Amino acid sequence: MDRLSDAAVEQFIAVRRDIHRHPELAFSERRTAALVAAQLGAWGYEVTTGLGGTGVVGQLKRGTSNRTLGLRADMDALPIAEATGAAWASCAHGVMHACGHDGHTAMLLAAAHHLAQHGRFDGTLNLVFQPAEEGGGGALKMMEDGLFDRFPCDAVFAMHNMPGIPQGQLVFRSGPAMASSDYATVTLHGHGGHGAMPHKATDVVVAAASLVMALQTVVSRHVDPLQPAVVTVGAIHAGEANNVIPAEARLEISVRTLDPQVRRSVEQRIRELVQLQAQSFGVCAEIAWRAGYAVLVNDDQQTARALAVARKHFPADQINPQGPMVSGSEDFAFMLERVPGSYLFIGNGADGEPGACMVHNPAYDFNDHNIAPGAAYWIALVNELLSPTP
Repeated sequence: MDRLSDAAVEQFIAVRRDIHRHPELAFSERRTAALVAAQLGAWGYEVTTGLGGTGVVGQLKRGTSNRTLGLRADMDALPIAEATGAAWASCAHGVMHACGHDGHTAMLLAAAHHLAQHGRFDGTLNLVFQPAEEGGGGALKMMEDGLFDRFPCDAVFAMHNMPGIPQGQLVFRSGPAMASSDYATVTLHGHGGHGAMPHKATDVVVAAASLVMALQTVVSRHVDPLQPAVVTVGAIHAGEANNVIPAEARLEISVRTLDPQVRRSVEQRIRELVQLQAQSFGVCAEIAWRAGYAVLVNDDQQTARALAVARKHFPADQINPQGPMVSGSEDFAFMLERVPGSYLFIGNGADGEPGACMVHNPAYDFNDHNIAPGAAYWIALVNELLSPTP
């Protein structure tokens, strides 16, 4: 298997730390995109910028085959104040790479550099550096700008680090792998009044409390117990004084499922419960439903191909062929709805070891030891899936 030289590993650790020092939020990844574009261009890639706002695509063609392959990395950071104390900590107040997108970008750049110099493939390689994965839907924006029309891919792959898993372990999964994410704002309208005379008001606070409890039955009594789903009421806003019955209450709800049919069913049941609960208390309800990311479903055939590459080039104890489903969400799901492919994890560090701090935490940092195996896997995948025909 092609591996990076020690000098190359150090080079791209430095790139990762540079990106980490200068984090940029969704659709503002201008410095990062410029760095990526400059590097790819210097290595001989045909570079396209501005897809989805700040997205970058680097294309490299070798040989005469019409086969195509896409690899994707995300570039955006999060609005979190860093608390790592690292020498390469964020220079941007209140913004940090708390999910490892700096590392994902560096791994793919390291692979891109090696493949430009030593790639043994026949076909077209499309490297997709995506903005705004963290809730911004950058994948959809790039697709709306013609990503797969301009850069067709027979298959597309992405990799994300995962704390709690031994550093460098590659985790695959066929079928549903990450949850959908949907959000609802429920506003209850009643008739306010004096706390001492509740009979002359319609109390939205009591209605909201009852609705919160009723929503707990959506998963426990409406969803197949073998199907994962989560309904969370994360916020309730109502009233300001202890002796005033407010006229309005607002609930913020998040929903996650791992099956498209369950997703539709849960939405329908929530809508029904909201209206019925409101009616039972004599108040009115409005629901603002915001569809988030889709269920991420890995294609069985492409996952098998990706796993076969890992088994050929990595030791067995560094591979998990069918990891658990994850209740987090990822907008690479939209790309997989358009193009068959697979999304895998690389361990950032087992519990109690460096790199184990969970993502979206002020103390999180990407494990630089993953630059070498992450890039090596991408190199192997390209050379195997686009291998020259005899």
